Amino acid sequence: MPYFTLFVALLVTSAAASAASSSAPKRKSGLWEIKISSAQGQGIPAMKQCVDEKSDDIMKGDPNQGSCSKSEFRKEGERMIHDTVCNVQGSTARTRSVLSGRLDSAYKVESKSTYEPPLHGIQETTTVIDAKWLGPCAPGQRAGDVLMPGMPNINMEDMMKNMPR
Repeated sequence: MPYFTLFVALLVTSAAASAASSSAPKRKSGLWEIKISSAQGQGIPAMKQCVDEKSDDIMKGDPNQGSCSKSEFRKEGERMIHDTVCNVQGSTARTRSVLSGRLDSAYKVESKSTYEPPLHGIQETTTVIDAKWLGPCAPGQRAGDVLMPGMPNINMEDMMKNMPR
């Protein structure tokens, strides 16, 4: 599995779970199991992420925040829609994500992105994220910790702080 795909999957997972403003709903604090499926990321194992409701913020998880010309959220019935247009490594990425479910027990994000020109040879991606709350984080875990089989612990909070803007 390419590390680029894994990295994008982790960022999408972190970013897709809540809405943009501080008044928007946040995921329930605790340990979440997250399954990601996409044509580019086949075989990505389920991961577990420790979440702190106080710090769970989509804009902190969006590496393209500074290069997006559009980032709009709206609620349609029980669904949350997020449309973005961002510059990613010289490509214009247009993404529509639809979040459904409950951020206190289980949710689903269906996301479709197009890239012009293609990004790393990819013109279009469709990703589905299924997440469910498992319970409290394990002792010693902190908000942002992501656990994947066969990988070292990754802390998304630390990763986002250290990313170039």
